[in-house]
Amino acid sequence: MNPMRALRQYQSVNSHAQTSEASPHRLVQMLMQGGLDRIAQAKGALERNDTAGKGLCIGKAVAIIGGLREGLDPEKSPTPLADLDSLYDYMMRRLTEANIKSDPLILDEVAGLLSNIKEGWDAIAP
Repeated sequence: MNPMRALRQYQSVNSHAQTSEASPHRLVQMLMQGGLDRIAQAKGALERNDTAGKGLCIGKAVAIIGGLREGLDPEKSPTPLADLDSLYDYMMRRLTEANIKSDPLILDEVAGLLSNIKEGWDAIAP
C-alpha cells in the first residue's frame, strides 16, 4: 500500500465530511482559507521555478474566488455586495496577471486582500 495515496484518500474523505456538515458561513471560511492556501502554494511553486505548479495553483485560487463571487446575493444588500463583487473581480484579474508575469508581489497583494476579507468574515461568525 502506498502511504501517500492513503494519505490523499484520507484527506479527500475528511474534506468531504467537513463540507457536508458545515454551515454556509463555515463553507465560506473554508473557501477563503483554500484560496489563501492556493496562493501560498503558487508562491512556493514560483520560487521553485515550477511553472506548471504555479499555473495550477493560481488557476485553483481564481476558481475559488470565482465561487465566492458567484455566492454573493445582491438582492440582500446591493451596495456592499457590489463593492465586494468588484473586489473579487479585481483579485481574479490580478491573479491572472501574476500568473502571466510570474510576479510574487501580486500574489502577496491578493493574499492580503483575501486575508482582510476573511478576517472580517471570521469576526461575524455565528
